[in-house]
Amino acid sequence: MSEQTYGTEVRTGWTGWIVFASVMMMVGGALNAFYGLIALLNDNWVVWGNTGAVYFDITTWGWIMLIWGTIVFFCGIGLLSGNILARTVAVVLAALSIIVNFFFIPVYPLWALTVMVIGVLVIWALTAHGSEMKTT
Repeated sequence: MSEQTYGTEVRTGWTGWIVFASVMMMVGGALNAFYGLIALLNDNWVVWGNTGAVYFDITTWGWIMLIWGTIVFFCGIGLLSGNILARTVAVVLAALSIIVNFFFIPVYPLWALTVMVIGVLVIWALTAHGSEMKTT
């Protein structure tokens, strides 16, 4: 007599990738928010070149990084709970990361390809196995 279970899903090893994605998003989001906060507190940036000093106002960049980092951080928290909105935002952010890193292949080929592969694995884990993180 075989034993069958109805209405329950078995967690697979892909939930480890979902936890990895959420931790990476929380760390990356916190760092980006911190960078944005630093840019807001020190909004004048000096670049020294061969022809003299150039001053930049980075207040706008600081606000963008602070807001972006906060969104990414809370999306990472939402992934741990199995929230579908967090999964959707994470897939979009991973896809944007793949696109942006594609353009950096000539500059940092190994790093860009590594980030792109991780992005593809994260998208696969979130789309194929993301519902396994829900607590029943």
